[in-house]
Amino acid sequence: MNGAAPAQRQGAPLLEVRGLSKSFGAVCALQDMQLAGHEGRIHAVMGENGAGKSTLMKLLSGVHRPDTGTIRLRGRDVAFDQPRDAQKAGISTVFQEFSLLANLSVAENLFLGRERDRTHRLSRAEIRRHTARALAALDLQIDPDIRVGALSVGEQQMVEIAKGVLADASVFIFDEPTAALASHEVEILFALIRRLASQGKVIFYISHRLSEVFTLCDDITILKDGRFVTCVDTATTTVDAVIQGMVGRPIEELFEPRTGLFGPVLLRADVLAGDASPHPVSLELREGEIVGIAGLEGQGQQALMRLLAGFQPALAGSLTLGADRIEAASARARMAKGIGFVPESRKDDGLFLSLDISANMASAELARRPLLSWVPHMGAQIDAVMHQLGVKAPDAWTRVIDLSGGNQQKVVLGRWLHAGASVLLCEEPTRGVDVGAKREIYRQLRSFAAQGRSILVTSRELPELIGLCDRLLVIRSGRIVAEMAAEIATEDALLRAALPSFESDAA
Repeated sequence: MNGAAPAQRQGAPLLEVRGLSKSFGAVCALQDMQLAGHEGRIHAVMGENGAGKSTLMKLLSGVHRPDTGTIRLRGRDVAFDQPRDAQKAGISTVFQEFSLLANLSVAENLFLGRERDRTHRLSRAEIRRHTARALAALDLQIDPDIRVGALSVGEQQMVEIAKGVLADASVFIFDEPTAALASHEVEILFALIRRLASQGKVIFYISHRLSEVFTLCDDITILKDGRFVTCVDTATTTVDAVIQGMVGRPIEELFEPRTGLFGPVLLRADVLAGDASPHPVSLELREGEIVGIAGLEGQGQQALMRLLAGFQPALAGSLTLGADRIEAASARARMAKGIGFVPESRKDDGLFLSLDISANMASAELARRPLLSWVPHMGAQIDAVMHQLGVKAPDAWTRVIDLSGGNQQKVVLGRWLHAGASVLLCEEPTRGVDVGAKREIYRQLRSFAAQGRSILVTSRELPELIGLCDRLLVIRSGRIVAEMAAEIATEDALLRAALPSFESDAA
């Protein structure tokens, strides 16, 4: 659970939703919703994309008005015509996209539009003093005078939270707050959320990351297809039960069955080393096989993938694709030979967000051809890949930035299906996507392997690696230290291998 003992659910909730419904035209986004937030408790709201989470939070934060139902705050019915009304009532929302102005200071951002109190216009000194007090209340070491654009993403998120503290909010809503944070920033955020809960605040926490929810939250409300499913105490439920509530099926059914049918070795690294991967690595991928790389964060997974993809030059050893030596080939040349790369951050490194689906899917195929060369039947091929992957979009001309995270990931995978890649190097294949989209991505990866191709996968989620892969490698300090068949692997065995004490334990 969340470290300190959580507050007990006693008496009436501070915020309660009853029978809330909302439609947009003919689409019913939310129907007869229930939700209860108690003081001092961190409450997860979970569901697949389209389950109604965002609509519910926008109703609570005043972005939309409900069609039917009531929102009760401190025992009284409330109605919000705009977000400012919700803020005045004490509801603070931290969305994924921040509302800060990068060219203004932290203090100026916190008091933008609030330069006056009940009696007078606040001076710069008063604004700075109030800002410093709000930051200190959160134990944040941030200069009130620093320009927001000079802060890290994590620090900007803390400034957003400080807005709610300054407004004396009693309800905080966090929408996928860790999506863009580094691991150390996640720990700072969790400590901050726990601090708010210890002050009697109600916290609603939206995340696709089950590990975060079970680490941080006291309660879990599950939504499916715009409806309330259940509310459970985190301490009395399991990951399997939550997933089954979200998707209507047990966790085992998320993964496609293994075939165990493998062909000859397709990609072989033999004592391969590079600048960021100084320890020689040897591994093999066979046709039809999905191999996972497990390990603690920052143990060389990313450097190894980039060494294999050609973004980092090889300084020693060999890399063979089929019968061809390719360790000296550039990333572009390796792509032309059939190596596809799906980076962890699809938005930063994997997609052209302002372009449409067609342009993104065609980019790998076009990049390996001569400039201005013509590709016959390109449109029909992309439509077929979209249909195969189940990309939810009106057509191939839809901009990628307008797609959900799961559909964006399908576009990245579609790029390599369209290009005919024979080996796929895939970092965090389901990062930031809901459980339903995960199942579809797992199905497509298994289908990709069944066509005689090979996949190498990294993931922070050990259950994902165990369920998805055929064979697992464990990396520690840039070295492959263990190998095991996925069907007999356990999280305990993988963690023991990943921890530095493993060798001494085994001795």
